[in-house]
Amino acid sequence: MINNITGVDARFQMGVAKTAQSHYSTPIPPILGFKTPKLGLKATLRVNKFKRRDGIVIVGDIDDDYVEVVEEEIDDGNSLDDNVNFFQAMGKRKRKLKYLKECYVIDYIQAPQVRCGLGTQAIKGLAEKAMFDDKIQGRIVTFSAPLCNESSPAQFFYKLGFRFVEQSANEHIKDCLIKNIPDLPAQTGMMYLPKENLQKLLRYGDLF
Repeated sequence: MINNITGVDARFQMGVAKTAQSHYSTPIPPILGFKTPKLGLKATLRVNKFKRRDGIVIVGDIDDDYVEVVEEEIDDGNSLDDNVNFFQAMGKRKRKLKYLKECYVIDYIQAPQVRCGLGTQAIKGLAEKAMFDDKIQGRIVTFSAPLCNESSPAQFFYKLGFRFVEQSANEHIKDCLIKNIPDLPAQTGMMYLPKENLQKLLRYGDLF
């Protein structure tokens, strides 16, 4: 929200002398590609939690610390008798499922001013909170799904270190960033923040 200034004091004001630049110091250049945000502006970040008991199955590539692997039997429904004998039980097929552990999920993020680091600052704050949460242990996921009349958030999250669980989507976003082209068609699906990328984001503030 932009605060409208309803009254401005146009009276004469005494000039303030400016200190001269030291011969031993150099001016700090502005950060290219970013605008200086107005004081008090913050990005709107809506976050919920996924819990293990929610039974969310992950299909795709994801770090081991994000999931609990459970081996389950597949019921083919071929048994004609409720009393399954030993040989029938030995012949049952099994599959391994990856259940998502407790983690933060980013539902929505929007900054009142773009390209000034407000969104990045909000994600870094959440990453720090997640790292010091004993139950979450740094796990953060989100779903890349552009809203109506809005661009895809996939490139924004990818730059911060998030990765899709589908490798083909990661290759597409990487190619878009290298060629400086929009994410078209927009990549959708689950993204997660690998532990090594979380550490880099918090320690160095690197963009990927």
